[in-house]
Amino acid sequence: MELPERPHPLLNRRGFLSHSATALSGMAFAQLLGRDGLLAAGVSPKSPLRPVIDAANPNAVRQPHFTPKAKQVLMIFCAGACSQLDTFDYKPELIKRHGQPMPGGDKLVTFQGAQGALNRSPWEFCPRGQCGKMVSDLVPRLGALSDDICYVHSLTGKTNTHGPGENFMNTGFTLDGFPSIGAWTTYALGSANDNLPAYVAIPDPRGAPQSSGNCWNPGFLPAAFQGTDFNAAKPLRNLARPEGISPERDRATREFIARINRHQMQQYPGDTELAARISSYELAARMQMSVPEVCDLSTEPEHVMRLYGADARGDRTQEIKAGYARNCILARRLIEQGVRFVQLFNGAYQVGGEGTSNWDGHKILKDQYTVHGEVLDQPTAALLFDLKQRGLLADTLVVWCTEFGRMPTFQAGASGRDHNPAGFTGWFAGAGVKAPYTYGATDDFGYKAVEKVTTVYDFHATILHLLGLDHERLTFYHNGIERRLTDVHGEVIEEILV
Repeated sequence: MELPERPHPLLNRRGFLSHSATALSGMAFAQLLGRDGLLAAGVSPKSPLRPVIDAANPNAVRQPHFTPKAKQVLMIFCAGACSQLDTFDYKPELIKRHGQPMPGGDKLVTFQGAQGALNRSPWEFCPRGQCGKMVSDLVPRLGALSDDICYVHSLTGKTNTHGPGENFMNTGFTLDGFPSIGAWTTYALGSANDNLPAYVAIPDPRGAPQSSGNCWNPGFLPAAFQGTDFNAAKPLRNLARPEGISPERDRATREFIARINRHQMQQYPGDTELAARISSYELAARMQMSVPEVCDLSTEPEHVMRLYGADARGDRTQEIKAGYARNCILARRLIEQGVRFVQLFNGAYQVGGEGTSNWDGHKILKDQYTVHGEVLDQPTAALLFDLKQRGLLADTLVVWCTEFGRMPTFQAGASGRDHNPAGFTGWFAGAGVKAPYTYGATDDFGYKAVEKVTTVYDFHATILHLLGLDHERLTFYHNGIERRLTDVHGEVIEEILV
């Protein structure tokens, strides 16, 4: 006998209503548990915290997630992969075994090919500051400030190629098209200065880095959060009033345009693209006064110019040093004016041959780094010293970094070091970090990070944390994904925090 098929309980009205009531009560109960922090006991919810952006004023000040240690960031990026072994990472065993094969490295092939013997740095290391930190003679002035620096010697990267490496350190991704860390910062916090960009990138006097605008682009974030790039030698273009237009006529024209814009906004109050465009034009108008003023270094006293080395004269190296020194002064002036994120570049994309315009010392490291050390050391040290003496380090986090490190061996047939993302150095100074302090370590030769291994994601998470931002919750919804600066990785380096 064939039994009649029973209908599904949800296909009749009584069953549907019964199950719906159960589902709704379950949803309500889950919401109450989540509110009281009892859902998934011991696990704190990490729901996204997307800032609310006013299109008419995208850089308005926004509150951080929690009380910050730092309000501004100055990020100094050395393009070309500055060698940790010739600057800040002292390795006595490398000196002892100079000229010998690296243990376990007989078949090692890196970016440009086979490796030769272990090679000590051409520069001596000496104790610096009251803490006695061993730092190379290549950067003696920076070394002298080691009492104010928190070194991270165990950084690791994901690529040994310059372009992707620059992307990774500046955006958290090796591919193009992702927002820079400065864009994430201004997206989250806005800016306290209405007359200057919230985010400024200062290219080296020799040009932009290999990844160029990727290092300060907004990616998929709103365009308002792109870094504005200019330096002391090349201020923002097209800000000057055209010849033949008087100040009075210029002012009257701007006021007339402002009245039209206000009328348009009243007619179309929900048009965020119109509001954003008006906001950008109004900021540009205000920058006609503020940018020339902040870029006018003629107001700096002579002793300040000497301190930074901006008065350097002589050969090409001294000219570049003076140009970079003026960029350092510009960076300090922008920090003084409340610019939220300042990115200062040392080194540019290859111009004139490998290693001549940045830290990519493959062939003749001694000759190439002698130039780069001279350009970097005095101006950068003066910048850090000047920020401290003016009290600006209380609220400013200074970050020094590069895309990856270099090998403890010289390349076969050359007198330089190949690329090495397995272990390199970055450092912090200023707001919220311990100093003097050393965190993590590479092995005896400076090849691989072995103690407290740190990723670029951790490095970025720590920067955001010091700004009062939870890197796991600061997101932007893009193409169906809650995107983060740190992707799905990263841990705050708690040990280095004050």
